[in-house]
Amino acid sequence: MKLESLHLENIRSHIKTVVPFVNGFNCIVGGLGQGKSTVLYAFDFALFGDPLGRSYDYLLREDAEEGKVTAVFVHNGRTYKIHRALQRRGKGINQDIDQLKFYRDGKLVASNKNDAVAEELKALTGLDKNIFREVVWVRQEHLKELLDITPRQRQTKLDKLFGLSDYNVAWSGLHQFEREYEVEKNVLERDADVIRVGKLEADYISAVEEFSSVTSQLKDAKEKLAKAESALHEVSAHLDGLEELRKTTEALQRREIQLQTNIANIKKRSRELANQNETNKRRLDELQKLLSQIESQEKSNRNALQNIGWDADKTFEELRSHLFAVEEQLRTIGGEQEATKREMTASISNISSIIAENKCPRCLQDLTGDYKKSLKENLQNEQAEHKKRLTELQKNFDELKSLHITANRAVSNLQQLTPRIEDIRKQVTEKQESLTKFSVEVEAAQEEEKKLQKQLDETQEEIAKFDVTELESARKQQKNAFTDQLNAKHELDILEKRKTDLASRVDDLKERLDITQKKIERKEKIGKLLEVIDRIRVAYRSIQPKLRSEFVTYLQRTVQQVLDSLVGDVGPALNIKIDETYSPFVSSEEGYEREVSNLSGGERTLLAFAYRIGLGQLIMQSRTGHGLYMLLLDEPTESLGREDGSVDRLAEAVSRLKAIEQIIAVTHNEAFAEKADHVIRIEKEAGASQIHIEK
Repeated sequence: MKLESLHLENIRSHIKTVVPFVNGFNCIVGGLGQGKSTVLYAFDFALFGDPLGRSYDYLLREDAEEGKVTAVFVHNGRTYKIHRALQRRGKGINQDIDQLKFYRDGKLVASNKNDAVAEELKALTGLDKNIFREVVWVRQEHLKELLDITPRQRQTKLDKLFGLSDYNVAWSGLHQFEREYEVEKNVLERDADVIRVGKLEADYISAVEEFSSVTSQLKDAKEKLAKAESALHEVSAHLDGLEELRKTTEALQRREIQLQTNIANIKKRSRELANQNETNKRRLDELQKLLSQIESQEKSNRNALQNIGWDADKTFEELRSHLFAVEEQLRTIGGEQEATKREMTASISNISSIIAENKCPRCLQDLTGDYKKSLKENLQNEQAEHKKRLTELQKNFDELKSLHITANRAVSNLQQLTPRIEDIRKQVTEKQESLTKFSVEVEAAQEEEKKLQKQLDETQEEIAKFDVTELESARKQQKNAFTDQLNAKHELDILEKRKTDLASRVDDLKERLDITQKKIERKEKIGKLLEVIDRIRVAYRSIQPKLRSEFVTYLQRTVQQVLDSLVGDVGPALNIKIDETYSPFVSSEEGYEREVSNLSGGERTLLAFAYRIGLGQLIMQSRTGHGLYMLLLDEPTESLGREDGSVDRLAEAVSRLKAIEQIIAVTHNEAFAEKADHVIRIEKEAGASQIHIEK
């Protein structure tokens, strides 16, 4: 696993920072409080999401409502990215789980669930939170933690990291199983059915024999019941037939009464229809006579119209239109008469004017003798023409007036006669239709009467077939058969209940026998299990010390190799021995042993670093199958000085740890940073951390 970059947004003093990393030795350098360690805290949060303490106050920027961290790393040739966010809610700070995303080569593989991301990460890298924080990440002032605790605490803690504590858990758990099995075995040995299993088997055999006897009796009872039910069914079927016949006869009797009533009603209806028919005939004769009279009057009026030259076959509307045309002609002639009379009056006035005044009545010029005479003669001729025209108009008017009077009278009469004729014709038609309808109804009533009479005769014949004494006899037979069937059914029910009880007893005894047998088998199995558990517990007690001894041997060799590379040729050699509690001792060439607490500050730091490297390699190998591929160091140079070369030796040793794919160290020591392959300087500018890549 190799971390490529970390993206921080509103994480402590980092407002928006991208920190790149490379293979080998990476060193983040800067003064106190510049935001160096925040990078490692942010990486831990990106991987696991859980706070180091009770809250996320150490991560989120004080004036920010939201913070984000994105870690990009490469593993086995594939690129992974984890994105997490923090959100301030009131006085508290929580992880914004909605923004949790885990990508592989740009494809989302897990989101919104811490457990899902943790499972994916562990399956991929073998890392969980404890291994990362105890092995991969050496936090500030925690470098010597394992050296400072008691041997018992050290052994307990490292056994847990190596997985050896699982054997203690298993040993304790097996002891619990052992006690539970012993209790269960004692309970089974005191079980009443287990103790008296022989009597239980005898009771079961007796119950089975009794069940067989009742089963045989039950077979005979079923045959008896079947015969009784067959007899009952036969008698009941005969009775049902007679009951149906009785119901049919009662229905026929009701039908007889209904038919008699219907026949009487039809006869009454026939008489009423005959009387109504006679009345309608008389009324029809009266209407036909009246129609003849009115049609004669209509013909007389149409003849009058024909006599004055009109078309008598025209409709009433056409005659009225013609009459209106005559009235219009009369008005026109009257108007011409009035106009002619006015012209005659004007002509007379003109003649008088000529005679009296010798002036032209039209142009008012004086008239000479000849012209006056000529004009006077012309006016007199016009007067004569007007009189002739007036005579002709009067003659035409009188003729049209006489024609109008005759036509108007005839049209008025036709106006009154036409609707009466239509109405009487309608009444005649209705009466004729009614007579036809009544005739049909009379014939239908007569046919219906014949039909009903025939049905009545047939119904009375069917009624005569029913014999009530046969019905009473069948009822008595059915009652006796039902009693026999009921007794047989009662006897069968008693036997079936007895069989059910016996079956239940047999099943219960069988179940108790089966359970008892299982208890006996279980008791024997538990005895064997207790023997196996005892052997396993003894084995667990012997395996754990052997494995711990192997781990201690490998750890001592690894720590010695790392320490030798740290000390180099400068200063006395430090020979390391580690006991069964994982406690390291320094042995001199003279054979004297010194505890870690008696070492100098620099020696203790170098030893603590070598110890952590050796533990990391061994723990990672045992828990994940591969060595330590990443190491995070927070201020590893504590208690080291440059004067004795310890800082340089530590830096040289770190740079030579090629077995670890990537080392990221946080330090304020410039000398330590000089040995790094990749140097990232962090400085604050205006309260915000800024990074500068120096090499």
